[in-house]
Amino acid sequence: MSSPVSQESTRRRLTQQQAETVTRLTDAAVEVLNIEGFDGLTVRTVAKLAGVAPATAYTYFSSKSHLVAEVFWRRLSAGVPEPDLSVPPAERVAQVLREVSMVVAGEGQLGGAVTMALLGTDPDVEHLRLRIGGFIRRRLAEALEVDPEHPGPLLDALEMIYAGGLVHAGMGHMSYEQTSERLVAAAHLLMEK
Repeated sequence: MSSPVSQESTRRRLTQQQAETVTRLTDAAVEVLNIEGFDGLTVRTVAKLAGVAPATAYTYFSSKSHLVAEVFWRRLSAGVPEPDLSVPPAERVAQVLREVSMVVAGEGQLGGAVTMALLGTDPDVEHLRLRIGGFIRRRLAEALEVDPEHPGPLLDALEMIYAGGLVHAGMGHMSYEQTSERLVAAAHLLMEK
């Protein structure tokens, strides 16, 4: 069964058949990334592996960066649930940061590709970047039990920490597992003050 996110696209709402095509494309993109890396990834190669005409693939994705950003968005929205409000706020924040940082862990070259893709200037990537940032902001706000529109300096600081941590990991300076541990430690330091 498809989730609501799987039937969305940055360009339009998808029918069930279109959603299945996009899923085949995003799954194929991860396979191509693990073989060719971000530099070798093309929408055309992904389309071929997914059994989709290149012209059809380009109706969904304007660029390889758009395709990779979509993969990340889907994994993030499916893999980071609402925080458990029965645990203390610091542990809720740690849970969110841990889950955000681990979305692409163990995914071969996907993490570095996500970093490259999200830093791009493609308008469809910009749209997804805003959607991704808003999603993470909401999850952290829920963990802190604050309004995401009027968050205060703690939420702002937590956003800066996770953004820097994910870029650092995406550049290959540390694993996503190490990044997760450091993000959680930094959040605890901030929240204990």
